[in-house]
Amino acid sequence: MSVHVIDEANRCLQCPNPRCREMGCPIHTNIPEMIRLFKENKMLEAAEMLFANNPLSMICSLVCNHENQCEGSCVRGIKGEPIHISSIENYISDSCFERLELHPAPPNGMKAAVIGAGPAGITIAIILALKGYSITVFETHDKIGGILRYGIPEFRLPKTILDRYYVKMKSLGIKFRPNFSIGGSTNIQDLFNDGYRSVFIGTGAWRPRKLGIPGETFGNVFYAINYLNNPDVYDLGDRVAIIGAGNAAMDVARTAIRQGSRFVTVYVRRDEVSASKTEYEYAKLDGVQFEFNKSILRIEDDGPVFADGDGEQLIPADSIIIAVSQVPQDRIVSKEKDLKLNEKGNLATNENGETTLPGVFASGDVVTGAKTVVAAVAVSKQIAEDMDRYMQSHDRDPVGKA
Repeated sequence: MSVHVIDEANRCLQCPNPRCREMGCPIHTNIPEMIRLFKENKMLEAAEMLFANNPLSMICSLVCNHENQCEGSCVRGIKGEPIHISSIENYISDSCFERLELHPAPPNGMKAAVIGAGPAGITIAIILALKGYSITVFETHDKIGGILRYGIPEFRLPKTILDRYYVKMKSLGIKFRPNFSIGGSTNIQDLFNDGYRSVFIGTGAWRPRKLGIPGETFGNVFYAINYLNNPDVYDLGDRVAIIGAGNAAMDVARTAIRQGSRFVTVYVRRDEVSASKTEYEYAKLDGVQFEFNKSILRIEDDGPVFADGDGEQLIPADSIIIAVSQVPQDRIVSKEKDLKLNEKGNLATNENGETTLPGVFASGDVVTGAKTVVAAVAVSKQIAEDMDRYMQSHDRDPVGKA
């Protein structure tokens, strides 16, 4: 691994106008600087720079769609192989994570609440803690990570990485309330009443999007987000049919293969997948089969039924998994009448990430629908600054009032 990374770093041209940073990276990671520091044996300095720009650098280096972002923009890729930027970033971030010296600002006496410990919530909590705020994270699950832990397979993102983040966040003084849902016995006003100056909602998108076809309630039908949450509790059988073509469908297919299913087929509505090329190629390598131009009509006890020319085709399957994205849950919105949704059914926010309830901010999948991890980080960085400005300008206002 180290030899490969060194070789890749030596291939960097140190472009004066780096396309990898400006065109490829949604969070504008200073890739040439990272590689320069690495080659000068200043790896810890490189890691600190990466973390300051992207607190989830170690995670993004594993799960980003690099082929369409940094590596896809590398000039080396025009006539050959792009530099494996992700491998370099991961080596640096992973090797130095525990050694990172974070220096929070002195406590400013103000509290902020973070609802949801997914990519957006982790980012917000770390940034605000570094600014001197007292942060409490409220999480429905027993551990942090959100979609990172409960929606991405172990073989793509080891859960030990999230455990390491938990330790790092605790070292910043961040407090956690696991197995606790805001919107049940406790609502947002209760947080304001207890002195929190602002609230961030990053509850993600956990409700499966339905196909809206007959048979979705049958006992042989499952949704991708539920399956990936805990694959061990499912007995899918030998023949598994997966409906969908994105990265989630690839994750489900590759997981089902690893769990022992022998014949796993992804049925794609069009003539190509929407998943990244890398995930598609890995799925084929693992033994997943693909059928294209398959439009599902309904589900029967024996399997899915697809349109076939002028007729129909029943394809026998023990289990059917629907992997066509997710939408946000409505637990908080249903309890907080002042929180409004946008036209897509997601939480509505203004250009500063503030919801229709003053002092309440949001980002990530609960606002955009299911998107990438790096997209959640990029937006959350800006919203953390907006929350900081809001709390500083409202530090003498009555609690819970704009």
